Amino acid sequence: MKKFIPLLVLLLGLLYIGSTLRPAKVPAGSPDHVAFGRLPVLVGGRIKPIDTVARTTLLQFQGRQTVRLADGTKLSPSQWIADVLLNEKKANSHQVFEIVHPDLLALLKLQDTDGAGKKRFSYDQLTPGLEELERQAAIAQPIEAQRRTTFQRAVITLRDNIGLYVRLQASFVPPDLDAPLDVLREFQDNLSTGIAAVRLRQQGQPHNEEAAKRIMELASRFDFMAKNAYLMPIPPDDSEKDDTAWRKTGQALLETFQTGNIEAHAFSYAGLAYAWRGQKADEFNTIVNLLQKEIDQRFSKQLVKVNAEQRFKHAAPFYSGMVVFVASLLLAVFSWLRWPDVLGKSAFNLLALGFVLMSAGILTRMWLEGRPPVTNLYSSALFVAWGSVGLCLVLEKIHPRGLASAVGGIIGFSGLIIAHHLSLSGDTLEMMRAVLDSNFWLATHVVIITIGYSATYLAGFLAALYILRGAFTRGLDADTGGAIERMVYGVICFGTLFSLVGTILGGIWADQSWGRFWGWDPKENGALIIVLWNALILHVRWGKLAGIRGFMALAVFGNIVTSWSWFGTNLLGVGLHSYGFTDRGFWALVFFAASQLLLIGLATLPGVRWRSGSAPATAR
Repeated sequence: MKKFIPLLVLLLGLLYIGSTLRPAKVPAGSPDHVAFGRLPVLVGGRIKPIDTVARTTLLQFQGRQTVRLADGTKLSPSQWIADVLLNEKKANSHQVFEIVHPDLLALLKLQDTDGAGKKRFSYDQLTPGLEELERQAAIAQPIEAQRRTTFQRAVITLRDNIGLYVRLQASFVPPDLDAPLDVLREFQDNLSTGIAAVRLRQQGQPHNEEAAKRIMELASRFDFMAKNAYLMPIPPDDSEKDDTAWRKTGQALLETFQTGNIEAHAFSYAGLAYAWRGQKADEFNTIVNLLQKEIDQRFSKQLVKVNAEQRFKHAAPFYSGMVVFVASLLLAVFSWLRWPDVLGKSAFNLLALGFVLMSAGILTRMWLEGRPPVTNLYSSALFVAWGSVGLCLVLEKIHPRGLASAVGGIIGFSGLIIAHHLSLSGDTLEMMRAVLDSNFWLATHVVIITIGYSATYLAGFLAALYILRGAFTRGLDADTGGAIERMVYGVICFGTLFSLVGTILGGIWADQSWGRFWGWDPKENGALIIVLWNALILHVRWGKLAGIRGFMALAVFGNIVTSWSWFGTNLLGVGLHSYGFTDRGFWALVFFAASQLLLIGLATLPGVRWRSGSAPATAR
């Protein structure tokens, strides 16, 4: 029966993946927030579903895509965004703003115990301290991002998050109105009277003061929406117009002063607010369906990707991939203890499933974005992990010992974790910066050099596995050690070639973009260091300048070199490649580098006694 275990494991993996593809369901008799989340809006230069806005915003605010209420119930992203856009008073009570810095909590006169999970707070809780928060932000804003203290960074982040939240609330209906639908109806019915009263007031003639005051107040609200709204939910009249023709609701409402009639979509959003606040499911669902049909009829071609993106975000293939890679890692490790053939094959099957899942996710992103696979730091993390896992599948086929499967599981999971943390800064399908707007070079230089990252990391992790097994287990026999050595050597050769070619192509791109092939930019230096370090490792092996432990230590240091080129240079925020600047992950990078140095020390210290008495002679 053991021979059926690999097939059973693969089937269970497929069932798990299949369960994530089921569409979200709304209980009967409830407003269909899932359909509402499918409605398109223009934001950040591209049309996307409201559900995507909700997910990226929640990740930015609190690092998670669901909202937990005080009674323990959870709100989905589409439920939360419906509250924000249509029922601001209720949304203001949701604890979604993460604050962990103790000085910032003190500034806002809050205790960690006041927040959900001792770190998430609501807009209502933050309101009393907004004036002081803005004052502190004004002090921190002129300081360069790299020079700000952790407190100043926390202040700027919270200020920006609150600003985004307020802009979201101004996107669909006028803010601070208890019954926006009734107000808009009254506004249209009394528009001519109100305008006449305002004109008479300006001329100093007798007028209806109440009507003039009311119309000016609404005009002020509409103007605030037109200037500050984050979303553009009003589609153009002509489906052939480009994306810039989408408008903010505030703009459409201001146009009422010229046309005399409120734009139909603006009225519909006010109707949605009325139905959502009263939980009138039939009315809410009817309006959403009518909006969806009307937009689909005129923008069917543009909305194919919008609908696909909503399903893609809901399926969350990269989150599922984390589970699959962890399971593959555990099976590979257990295969070293018992049933090596059965559990090793099971681990390989799950690793292959994770690779297919990542491939599908990356291909979907490429189709949605219309770009090659690597366009920003987030997508580079996905691609580095994907490339390493693919190489691990090849190595495991050549050397079926569970070694490459274990490393593939570690790198796959680690890459997806890194990508998750990079997604906290906003939409990962962002519009391209002008300096990167070249599909040819993105598909050549960027892809090739990123494959070089993948290979160098893989060599380093295989070497780390060799060191750990040799120092702490009795599983490093001559055959296992030799297999790992051959894998590391082959992968470094592969990585050196791709890193060299990618660096040369990058120089050609730089010459076309900036008029010089090489400028000793930090990113360029990092790419060159990878090439030189891999070349050094190969020369050490060819010249027999070190034994296998020294060879492995050099490969592990390649992890530090690659991490510096990939992320470390972005921490500097200088040079022509500073468009990728981020201050996230500094301490994680430091911790990772320290862990690699410890492994190197473990491999090279003469006092370490390797547990296997049958290790290769070159290892001693």
